[in-house]
Amino acid sequence: MASSRDRQRKLARAKLDRQMVRRAARVKRRRQIQAGVGAAVVLALIVVGSAWALGAFDSDPKENTAAEEVCLWTPQDGTANANLKDVGTPETTGLPTDGTRAMTVTTNQGAPITADLDLASAPCAAASIAHLSSRSFFDNTKCHEITAEGALRCGDPSGTGLGGPTYSFYNENVPDVPEPSPSASPTEKRPPAYPKGTVAMIANPPGSNGSQFLLFFKDYAPDEATYPIIGKVTGGLDVLEKIGKLPTVDNGAGAKVKPQTDVVIQSLTVGEPATGAPVATPSGSVAPPPSPNAG
Repeated sequence: MASSRDRQRKLARAKLDRQMVRRAARVKRRRQIQAGVGAAVVLALIVVGSAWALGAFDSDPKENTAAEEVCLWTPQDGTANANLKDVGTPETTGLPTDGTRAMTVTTNQGAPITADLDLASAPCAAASIAHLSSRSFFDNTKCHEITAEGALRCGDPSGTGLGGPTYSFYNENVPDVPEPSPSASPTEKRPPAYPKGTVAMIANPPGSNGSQFLLFFKDYAPDEATYPIIGKVTGGLDVLEKIGKLPTVDNGAGAKVKPQTDVVIQSLTVGEPATGAPVATPSGSVAPPPSPNAG
C-alpha cells in the first residue's frame, strides 16, 4: 500500500500538470489575438495607403459639374411693380457656359439684327434672354429709348424703363475702362469700353438685371463702366445705325430719348448653344459669323 507521502506527491504532480496545460492554452490564445491584431493593422495600412495614392485626402475642390448651380435668380415682387411680368424663371443648373448662342432681333425697321451671346462671360444673361424669348416675352414690344450713350434700349414690354420679369440676376461682365495710351495726346479720346456693336444689359438699380438690354450703334467711352457686356452684334449693324439716327421726343419724364417713330421688336429668338465658336471681344477686333442655329 502506498504511503500517504506518495499519494500527496502524485496529487501535487497532477495539479502541476493541469496548471501547465492552462498556461499553455493562455499563451496560445494570446498569440492568436496578437496575430489577428497585427493582420488588421496591416490591412488598415494598406487601405489608407491606397486611398492616399488615389487622392482621397487631397484638399483641392472637386471640379464643377453640370448639376451644380450656375445662376441665381432673385425673385421680384410683381404686386409692388405692375410693370413686371411673371413668365417663370430659367433653370439654375445644367446651363451652358462655353461658346455662344445666336440672338436674332427682327424689327419693323429693316433686316434682322443678329448677335452672338457670350456663354463664357455672361451665361446667366444668355440663359435669361433664351428663357424669355421662349415665352415670347419680347415679341411685339417697343425699344423705348435711344440713349445719350449711343445705344438702342429694348426688352421692356411696359416701355417705362421699369419693366421686366419677376426675377433679377447680378452683373456678370462689366468691363474695365481702358486707360489712355501713355503716348496719347491730351486731345486723344479714351478707348471705348463699349465699342459699336456691343450688346449689354441695363438695369435700375445697376446689378438687378432682368430683360432690358442695349444695342450700341456707336462707340461709348465712359469714365466708369456700369453695363455688363453680354455679346456682340454680328449682322444688321447698318440697320442699328439707321435706327440710331431717328429723331427723338420727350418720353413723358422730361428726357428726349423716345424714338419719334416706333421701333417694334416683331420677334426675338435665341438659337442653340454653339461651342467652340470665336467670341467677339469688346474691342470689336473679332466678329464671328452668325451661328447656323439662329432661330
